[in-house]
Amino acid sequence: MNTEATEPTARKQAVWDLPTRLFHWTLVALIGLSWWSAEEGELDLHLWLGMAVLSLLIFRLLWGLFGSSTARFASFVRGPRAVLDYMRGKWTGIGHSPLGALSVIALLALVGFQAGLGLFSSDEDGLMTGPLANAISLGLSERITDLHGDLFDVLLVLIGIHVAAVIFYLIVKRRNLVWPMVTGKAALDPGTQPMRAGKWWAALLCLVAAIAITRWLIAGAPPFGG
Repeated sequence: MNTEATEPTARKQAVWDLPTRLFHWTLVALIGLSWWSAEEGELDLHLWLGMAVLSLLIFRLLWGLFGSSTARFASFVRGPRAVLDYMRGKWTGIGHSPLGALSVIALLALVGFQAGLGLFSSDEDGLMTGPLANAISLGLSERITDLHGDLFDVLLVLIGIHVAAVIFYLIVKRRNLVWPMVTGKAALDPGTQPMRAGKWWAALLCLVAAIAITRWLIAGAPPFGG
């Protein structure tokens, strides 16, 4: 009879909730469509896509306060010491690592800034303008529009770094970071606490609030006002 103790094995448990996963993949789609609409001159569609991005980001901010444990900013936004501990292999946890959190915050901040600039942008003829473009001079709006376009290249660089990190983890560390963002589950070491799920009604309230803030507080001007 084998008397050796059986080593506990990792089991797949909840890591990412559905609202966080939907946010992630919807944002990926909206950024791609926003790029396409700008390249094809579909400015009306581009404007609406930008408003959708803003609503999505506001939802993520709210969900980062009231959502599940791994979605909350307090669970993954850490100081330099936590980042150093992670790089030394001393970090244990689920969700975003302290180093990965820096990438997430940078991406969210830049996407939000991009969308905010779009509110004040206008095309060359001044026929298609952001909902807040009339609040500033045409000259300033044109400069903001140029910055809006230039910063997209910076966003592409950050996205590239993010994708490269995912590939690095897959090839070097043998950790698939994409699949858990699809299924919501990942193999966790024994003793690791799984995600504490947020309430579905809290997610719904966050979404309604995000849409309301975008619609009436941020974009309460033509073509959204009236």
